[in-house]
Amino acid sequence: MLCDRLETINQKIVRAAERSGRSGDSVRLIAVSKRQSMEKILQVASCGQLLFGENYLQEAREKIGGCEKKLCWHLIGHLQSNKAGLAVQLFDVIETVDRLKIARLLDKHAKQQQKEIKILIQVNIGREKQKHGVLPEETEPLLRSILEETGCRVLGLMTLPPWSAHPEDSRSYFKKLRMLSEELADKGLFPDQDRIELSMGMSADYTIAVEEGATLVRVGTALFGRRK
Repeated sequence: MLCDRLETINQKIVRAAERSGRSGDSVRLIAVSKRQSMEKILQVASCGQLLFGENYLQEAREKIGGCEKKLCWHLIGHLQSNKAGLAVQLFDVIETVDRLKIARLLDKHAKQQQKEIKILIQVNIGREKQKHGVLPEETEPLLRSILEETGCRVLGLMTLPPWSAHPEDSRSYFKKLRMLSEELADKGLFPDQDRIELSMGMSADYTIAVEEGATLVRVGTALFGRRK
């Protein structure tokens, strides 16, 4: 069943990418595995899915530490300063950097662990007070400071749009993030100008996110089913 769901999601991603004039392999699926069993994770991995996203450090440590299979892990939840070292140890990419302090700490721990740390900057594209993320107009100053003061490799941007019962409502926010990334790219602010990551879209609206330029989509419920 999980393999069938995975195949369906990947087919929808390919079709959405083609509608936006891109190839399907320009988009990668992050299987959001928070509160899912290791058994389910390994089952999905056996179907060919090797990229997973976790929200909570303690839960991720138990899973990643006990997983013999080589998988790629993204942190997609908020990161507290005192957990920066553990995050560097566990994850391949930190998607939720929204302040210079956390970037400095990640850089410090990465150097201590002799590891390159890759990050995305989380943008509060909907300007919601209850959400983390840097405001759109503050993204460029933050990006410049990270580039000047740390060795963090900034891959691109990430966002969580305001919740809506209508997935189509997310489109304008995805478009705003893409336009922001293009403005920053025009100024040469990403290390890899040929591959700027945009992490946006979840189970309800990932096809819309792909149509608007997402290169990473974070899908949990549509793949694993509802969490207990």
